[in-house]
Amino acid sequence: MRLKQRPEDFSVTESWRFDEDPSGEWFVHLVDKQKLSTFEAAERIRAAAGVRDADLSYCGLKDKQGRTTQLVAVRGRAVALQAPELRTRLVGRCAAPLSAANITSNRFAVTVRDLAEEDVGRLPTAAAEVRRIGVVNYFDSQRFGSLKHGQGFLVKDLMRGDFEVALRNWLANPSELDHSGDAKVKAFWKAHWGEWERRNPHPGAERYDRVIGWLRRNPGDFLGAFLRTEPRWRALQVFAYQSWLWNEGVKQYLKDVVGPGHLLAIRYQAGTLLFPREVDPAAARDLRARTFPLLAPATAFPDARVRRAALSVLEREEMSLSDLRVEGAPQIHFDPEERPLLAFPGKLVVSEPRPDELNRGRVRVNVAFTLPPGAYATLVVKRLFWWTLAPGRRKERPAPRPRPPTPEERHEERRRTGFLARKRARREARRARP
Repeated sequence: MRLKQRPEDFSVTESWRFDEDPSGEWFVHLVDKQKLSTFEAAERIRAAAGVRDADLSYCGLKDKQGRTTQLVAVRGRAVALQAPELRTRLVGRCAAPLSAANITSNRFAVTVRDLAEEDVGRLPTAAAEVRRIGVVNYFDSQRFGSLKHGQGFLVKDLMRGDFEVALRNWLANPSELDHSGDAKVKAFWKAHWGEWERRNPHPGAERYDRVIGWLRRNPGDFLGAFLRTEPRWRALQVFAYQSWLWNEGVKQYLKDVVGPGHLLAIRYQAGTLLFPREVDPAAARDLRARTFPLLAPATAFPDARVRRAALSVLEREEMSLSDLRVEGAPQIHFDPEERPLLAFPGKLVVSEPRPDELNRGRVRVNVAFTLPPGAYATLVVKRLFWWTLAPGRRKERPAPRPRPPTPEERHEERRRTGFLARKRARREARRARP
């Protein structure tokens, strides 16, 4: 199974509402983007408008690897961008900044590629399970980009007091997967760590001016430098670790309530995820109504089973709830929040298979559905095709198409098998006769 082989293979449309105010100071734009994260799109809109970070707001974070539409509001002015990867259109004005509360749902259209006929044959059973049980509302791999790029959980470094390690992992640890100019910026600081008076010559280095400027004035204050990063980005680092704790706690809860024998495993960026295939009616009612907490020092546990499962993860991490803080940095904080345990895809439609024009000898299907805000469409698709992502499974691919011969190889082949070669062979055969 392959997702997002083309940007148009993954499309998401945000459904939203906001209170229209013709004299409101926030100008609301419908943004159509592809191959850009929400952060990257917001930065380009902010730069075009010439406003501060605080003068920009949006409803939620949308995937970089796909084509998405979402709302972005700019305080004080409208912005018109018409680049191939980023387009904006003014749709109204409002009196308050946008937030996740403005999203009503998201509609997804996903092309799933590189499938075998056997995969398509198993799909109806998996779709029936998803409609009946739902999908566990995990955070998917997109939430854990810092793991993908080798940075780890930066907030764990901060909680341990390893402020320089955290800053170095972010500022001077270029990812092997990053081929953008930002990797060159980070490679420069990796080679010249501590030499803050140097000028980084690579385009994009200005993004880090506030951090580097602080280090020039305060060379040993790595926590202070970290606090000069963009607040929403810092909050996302906290949320990434909270999300991993949530995933691990829910896995333990499912083992306790559903039982390991009724769970299937799927690989993802941070390990494996567990999903129920069979659930008795009582457990199904419990799961449907259940929320599970994002952990913070103030988290309360009305249910003993939830408490046991959640705290078991912190015990593995050799932490307690009170450890979820950064000494000397109240700006970096963990907030308690409840998240529904299950998500139910609405209006789930699966197309008939078609030949996959991008993968020879394979087929593709289109999957469409709606999800509430905060749920991951990629998890729905992975659950539908779970056997392709089972731990230990090696992906079976068709034999590669033979490379066409070069002109030199064709000439050599004709020399060996053509008319003159056959004539030479007959002549040599006559000579060999007694």
